[in-house]
Amino acid sequence: MYYFHKFIYPTYMVLLFTGMTVFAQESTAITGKVIDQNGYEVPYAAVGILQKNMGTTSTEDGTFYFRVSNNELEDNLTVSSLGFSNFSIKIKDFLKLEKKEIVLEEQTTNLSEVVVNSIDFYVKNALKKLRDNTVSKNHQLNILYRRWSVEDNLCRFYIEQSINAIDRGPSSYLVKFSVDHVRTSADYRFVKNEQKLHALKYMEFNNPLRKSINVKSYKWTKTGDSSYDNEDVIIAKGMIENKETIWMYIGMDSYKIYKLEMEKQPEIGKSLIATYVYKKNNKGKLFLSYHQREWKGAAAPSENVKRAMRSNGQAVPKYIPIAYRHEVYVLDIEEDKALFNVGEVMHNKDMTQYKTAYDPAYWGKLNIPPNTRFFNKNIGELVDLFGVHLEKQFKYSNMR
Repeated sequence: MYYFHKFIYPTYMVLLFTGMTVFAQESTAITGKVIDQNGYEVPYAAVGILQKNMGTTSTEDGTFYFRVSNNELEDNLTVSSLGFSNFSIKIKDFLKLEKKEIVLEEQTTNLSEVVVNSIDFYVKNALKKLRDNTVSKNHQLNILYRRWSVEDNLCRFYIEQSINAIDRGPSSYLVKFSVDHVRTSADYRFVKNEQKLHALKYMEFNNPLRKSINVKSYKWTKTGDSSYDNEDVIIAKGMIENKETIWMYIGMDSYKIYKLEMEKQPEIGKSLIATYVYKKNNKGKLFLSYHQREWKGAAAPSENVKRAMRSNGQAVPKYIPIAYRHEVYVLDIEEDKALFNVGEVMHNKDMTQYKTAYDPAYWGKLNIPPNTRFFNKNIGELVDLFGVHLEKQFKYSNMR
């Protein structure tokens, strides 16, 4: 028995560390920037290995980051974006580039020179074909969800979550989701408004595509044209006067909706702006790749806040402006049900009420997109309040 353990233990350790070394060697960072021919960044471009559903979405600043194994080095890195021709390069050749920039060429369209059907025609067909054009069977999305809480026009709290969600696409609803990892900043809020549901549910509820758009309720106009993946794209704008405006980027041939933007004023003193970006899987079906929104409103100060303001010689307002800023990246999609791993599911509470142990190693390994101007602006407001760096806030605010 002694001999058995003496042999197995060191052998096991050798195999373990050899495996770890091989894994480290196989994991290669693919990072760079997508720009146009004039040097301007291209946001929300789909970047990755299309055949294997691997990749990411470029940030607002055109930057991107994801990792591949040595098995993918011979594959092609493909980049596609609204308004540009597709770009493709072998990953091993991209890694040899001294300057990791991908320059996209603008793709011209003749839509402004031809007669097209009514805008309503394209919108109706896009909605009719929504289920066929998207990944509408159960699929798992690995989501990086970021929310900034704003009070009195300054960001005072930040929460970041890694979420696994089972979705059926924009023609249906989220089936379920679990919050697997959480980290937060220090909490400098004084109003501490909380949402009744997880913010992911509001992302779902606010998407017009999930609510069966009544085409006749909007006044539709063509506001421009573009292209995507060698297909002409028409930009349809729908308005409900003084209430809501939506823009849909619709493929002229496929009727696929590649992007949706919206502005909404549901009540006086409240507003919502949002963007939903979709990209193709290896079968040409669309799924959500990026989302950003900002909700603005106001809240009455509590008695404690009133007393604190009065003691500091401040006038007490009737309402304090509050806002939520959201940014969502879909880091991965899994369509094999046997590989789904959604854990505990609880929807009816604010993001801050989901408690999981803080794991710095997990966040260090995650394919987190590069910081953008949007990210840095929000975090800058938070850090400047007391001069405490975000990483230090993560370290001490998440101790359990």
